[in-house]
Amino acid sequence: MVLSNDLSQFHGLPVVNFPAEDQPPVSMPETLVAWRVSVPTYDSDPTWSEEFERFLSVVDPSAVTALVVGGWNDPYDVSSAAIVESLVAAAPKLTALRALFIGDMTFEDCEISWIVQSDLTALLTAYPNLNELGIRGGTSLELQPVRHAGLNRLLIESGGLPAAVVRAVAASDFPNLTDLELWLGTEDYGGDASIDDVAPILQGDRLPALKRLALRNSDIETEIASAVAVAAITARIVHLDLSMGVLLDEGAEALLAGQSLDHLESIDLTHNYLTDSVRQRIVDRFVGKVQADAGDADADEYDGTVYRSVAVGE
Repeated sequence: MVLSNDLSQFHGLPVVNFPAEDQPPVSMPETLVAWRVSVPTYDSDPTWSEEFERFLSVVDPSAVTALVVGGWNDPYDVSSAAIVESLVAAAPKLTALRALFIGDMTFEDCEISWIVQSDLTALLTAYPNLNELGIRGGTSLELQPVRHAGLNRLLIESGGLPAAVVRAVAASDFPNLTDLELWLGTEDYGGDASIDDVAPILQGDRLPALKRLALRNSDIETEIASAVAVAAITARIVHLDLSMGVLLDEGAEALLAGQSLDHLESIDLTHNYLTDSVRQRIVDRFVGKVQADAGDADADEYDGTVYRSVAVGE
């Protein structure tokens, strides 16, 4: 699976591209939108920070509620650090900002595993009223443990999420977070988190309001499913997403044998490596609430070794 389209909706709002200086000016929308500020990722002039300054001079920054950071200059070599600096400096102007997405790029702009991020912790401290933070790309991504009472949704999409980031999320206090989605990825692209790193999230002590838990796109999806089957947080959530990963029969059987999941409103296990018989048992047990089709999951065998992959790696 490749990411081939820019975001069209974010924070429940239509995404509107802020036009480049050499393009016809856009009329100011009469309703709320999520503004997307982006520059070409190859041979770009101006820089993203320069384009962002022009954006702040054209729109009313105090009316911006949702902002999408698209491409920046050479994101496969240059980190998002300058973008973080620009956003932190603009915090006194962006007083209504409630949603922020960093790295909305397709594979044509930059493969997800090539996007070079940075320490994004300052965004959470600069915007205490932020409700939603989305991040794409795990390379050089850093987060420090924080307390943030405003955040309702945290999304990190990656082909490989560093274990240190998973541990930072687990060690953070998010008392009002209702939706947590992590794409853990594969070790081939830096996804080195273990089930021990995920364990504090499944304990749920720092996530008292969580309703949706998505631990997706993981090499260790089978271990995650087995842990979720007996985890404390499972009794409190209503939506469970273990899709896009290397989920084998053992994990699905653990979900069938573990604590009751009857309270869940939805279970997403798409892109899995289940045998037909186990998949049918899952479908029969959770009628009307589970998605368990194999999707594009396809195991390859070479020299007697079976290779299974997550949905999004490179």
